[in-house]
Amino acid sequence: MITSQEKQNGISVIHVKKEYTDEEMERRKNTLITRKDINLIITEDTDVYSENNKLLLKFRRNKINKKCIGDFYTNVIGFAKKSYSTNRGSVSASNAKNVLENPKVFSNVIGFMDNFSPKQKYLLKQRGKTVKYNVRECRFNSEYPDKYARLLCFIQEIDKFYKMLVPHCYKKQYDKANDTFFRIPKTSFTTITTNVNFQTSIHKDRGDDSEGFGNLSVIEHGSYDGAETCFPQYGIGVDVRTGDILFMDVHEWHANLPLVKKTEDVIRLSVVCYLRYNVWKNTRNVSKEQMMRHNATVKNIKGHSTGARKGRETKRRIK
Repeated sequence: MITSQEKQNGISVIHVKKEYTDEEMERRKNTLITRKDINLIITEDTDVYSENNKLLLKFRRNKINKKCIGDFYTNVIGFAKKSYSTNRGSVSASNAKNVLENPKVFSNVIGFMDNFSPKQKYLLKQRGKTVKYNVRECRFNSEYPDKYARLLCFIQEIDKFYKMLVPHCYKKQYDKANDTFFRIPKTSFTTITTNVNFQTSIHKDRGDDSEGFGNLSVIEHGSYDGAETCFPQYGIGVDVRTGDILFMDVHEWHANLPLVKKTEDVIRLSVVCYLRYNVWKNTRNVSKEQMMRHNATVKNIKGHSTGARKGRETKRRIK
């Protein structure tokens, strides 16, 4: 609910208060939202503050360098729309206890994670191996280092605007990122999540640095309506499109509206960059040489599987 709205130096400044209590939102978590849940969709440069003048979001249109956008999309989209996950759980509006029963969504990670995949756990156990750090290099940057190098411009653009627009959170997060070699080069981030045409349910983010601030960018192909990123507790949403950047408090309840295709070739690639707290916590005293040895150990376990699995892995590398 909007309590005040004004213009300051060409930026809309909006103050809002909660339309639903925290208890009501807790009951609504993991459910999908519709347009009737949202009173205002923001489409222009805007800052939004909640009660006690707490920053909820900053939105800026058409800021990210077009070449960096193109390089990111070209190098990531094949992987992003080909590899699906059933591990997004309640964010995909599923309450299934068995992860394999969750919806298949095109959601992937790039950079570093503070856990191992089920396959990696199996192979480590099979070989009787242990690793010192509970951190793994993600498959994309491990298997496609050239593509990974070409997407960095886009992430560094996001980092630049993060520093400019939310400096108090940026410094705390950057200082942590600067403590570890398990990071996206020259940024305050350790990890990137990409989603393709994915409507998330009402949720709060977990695992990221609580002192940091979230962000969202979008690269689109084809024509569509909807898919706005919303804060249903406040009744507002933001229509993030190609070149735009949204900085947002991801520890508030948020979700996406449904995507409505106007052409069949629609791709809405959303990109979220963050620092995973446990990646930093587990590796802040690790040297670059230790990092490289750890990454090599984790990567090499794939080459020691047996039977058909080994054949598939070999064929994949040859391709």
